[in-house]
Amino acid sequence: MPTRNLNPEVRAIIEARHHDPFSCLGLHREKGKWIHRVFNPHATRILVHSAGQWAEMRKIHEAGFFVREEEEKPPLPCRIRCEYAGHAVETFDPYTFPSSIGALDLHLFGEGRLKLSYRTLGAHPMEMEGVKGVRFAVWAPNAERVSLIGDFNSWDGRVHPMRVHPSNGIWEIFLPDLPEGALYKFELRTRSGNIMVKTDPYGFLFEPRPGNAAKVCHEPAHSWNDEKWMESRGSREWLHEPMNVYEIHAGSWKRREDGEPLSYLELAHTLVPYLLEMGYTHVELMPISEHPLDESWGYQTTGYFGVTNRYGNPDDFRSFVDACHQAGIGVLLDWVPAHFPKDDFALARFDGTALYEHEDPRLGEHQDWGTYIFNYGRNEVRNFLISNAHYWLSEFHIDGLRVDAVASMLYLDYSRKAGEWIPNQYGGRENLDAIDFIRELNAMVHEDFPGAITVAEESTSWPMVSRPVHLGGLGFSMKWSMGWMNDTLSYIEHEPIHRRYHHNQLTFGQLYSYTENFVLPFSHDEVVHGKRSLLDKMPGDAWQRFANLRLLFSYQMTYPGKKLNFMGNEFAQGREWQVKAQLDWDLLEIPAHSETQRLVKDLNRIYREHRALHELDFSGNGFAWIDCHDSGQSVLSYRRIAKDGSCLLVLLNFTPVPRRNYRIGVPQAGVYREIFNSDSRYYGGSDMGNGQGLCSVETPWMGEKHSIEIDLPPLAGIIIERTGE
Repeated sequence: MPTRNLNPEVRAIIEARHHDPFSCLGLHREKGKWIHRVFNPHATRILVHSAGQWAEMRKIHEAGFFVREEEEKPPLPCRIRCEYAGHAVETFDPYTFPSSIGALDLHLFGEGRLKLSYRTLGAHPMEMEGVKGVRFAVWAPNAERVSLIGDFNSWDGRVHPMRVHPSNGIWEIFLPDLPEGALYKFELRTRSGNIMVKTDPYGFLFEPRPGNAAKVCHEPAHSWNDEKWMESRGSREWLHEPMNVYEIHAGSWKRREDGEPLSYLELAHTLVPYLLEMGYTHVELMPISEHPLDESWGYQTTGYFGVTNRYGNPDDFRSFVDACHQAGIGVLLDWVPAHFPKDDFALARFDGTALYEHEDPRLGEHQDWGTYIFNYGRNEVRNFLISNAHYWLSEFHIDGLRVDAVASMLYLDYSRKAGEWIPNQYGGRENLDAIDFIRELNAMVHEDFPGAITVAEESTSWPMVSRPVHLGGLGFSMKWSMGWMNDTLSYIEHEPIHRRYHHNQLTFGQLYSYTENFVLPFSHDEVVHGKRSLLDKMPGDAWQRFANLRLLFSYQMTYPGKKLNFMGNEFAQGREWQVKAQLDWDLLEIPAHSETQRLVKDLNRIYREHRALHELDFSGNGFAWIDCHDSGQSVLSYRRIAKDGSCLLVLLNFTPVPRRNYRIGVPQAGVYREIFNSDSRYYGGSDMGNGQGLCSVETPWMGEKHSIEIDLPPLAGIIIERTGE
């Protein structure tokens, strides 16, 4: 029968363009009878279970449209038997189940206040009307029709068109008897009639690349054992505690003998002991949300709620985090709310319109990165991102988020020429919607997850990035000190003979050090794209290069601010980082590399054990110059001070010239001793130092009544403490 002769609604179902299929399919009361309609283009025969027996449905169109009329209302949901060529399947008709999304959830999502939207949208195993199955939901307000497709219906968009909630464009369907691991996507018909196939924005697990279908993921099976950590986290004063972060890319830290990356479970057994041995307090993972391209390092995310399957499943990742917490190590996650890729299968133009992004490319595109910018002014988009942050912190016990590319979010003219951007309503360059989103994000994290932190990668002079929202700040816990990092690396790359002319690059930072809560980062960005490894940046011959690197680490670990180092820095990785190869661990067989690792391990311990090095990182009371003016000899000296007034003296010699009998003023008379020397023979140095102890004399110097004379080793940093009267 030609479809033009059919009822228009039936014809729309057969042609897969019905906007509200539940108004036609399923069980309906019409003209005093119960009419049951089923559409299945692959079935040859369909029977329905009614009055205790199977009754055949009438096929009214060869495309697969079946109807049965009954006087009495059959039990709901209706059980049907679909017969195919060679086999039959018994199930329940999805179109005889009611909606399972409440009006409150729909309302809150539309207002952007459904923090747990990941429990409403996506794929959720559940029981409805006594039947086990999976509820699917997706937001696509501008689609004419949305269908669930997967390996359970031959990827045919005609089979399972979804119910629409017209108030906010959420589509849903409950599919009974669906197994765990079933692959699925959404097929969308746009208002212009185009067909699009999209993966689930709220998918929790995805098939291995190059496929991009989401997978039905059942409830977590992992049993957490990190209660002590989670309870203590909320009561800690992270401002005054040591924080020394080891940044890693999970796929290239170490690899198996066959060249494949370690799994989350293998990382739990190998990385965690290494972190403990080295004395790090936190590990920061470069993005592990699902992404199609290894070379993006995870920063071009297509599955914001999906733990990447490269290294295991979500429960495996929970086990890794649990192992870290049981070892006393915090876990930070790199998070990317600034942009998303243009891949056709993901968020881009999701329902045929600019849904998650702006329509106008002057607002909606990062031209440098070839990505789209989120529309932070749209409630549902803001809800998506806030909910995503909540998901990682709640479902995986993550201790904090390092938020990528914050500067690109704050400025409408970021990396744009005149005429390529649109001013805000006041004529300014600030992205007011992004600012509101950032503040909402940080308020949520600090209110809902006591002790969790947020860290901004922000490279401009935007004020109060790490100040509370209620005081007018953006609300981040901390901010990367990109200025300190750039100045320091620029200075250390100069030949020592020229450093006297660039001394201000080391001293300038104290003018702004306490305007924010700063992290001092030597991250992955500094050892890729031709920037060279830290070791390779160092000038001089082989000995001087390692000495300069030891000096650099000594400076970083004694300067005010929390610490971050990328994997491989700690043993002087020689080449740039490569995403598809493990670190060069065999370098540890060479003394200079193993000695550098030993130095970093000892610095980490000293930093953690001595309160003067971390208690007042974000206060000027924790730092005092001894001498910042000795540019002629390229020497810096300062005190790091604890809350109780106790202090450590730090001296840094940035030239290969030993400085004997170098006098500095000290705040108290007494006996002083050297507790660290980067020139020690244990670290591959020349072993020049002050091993016999140092007694102060009543020789006024540098504004102090007492002073000591010190031998400063070449290209080295030393730490001195007072041991007694």
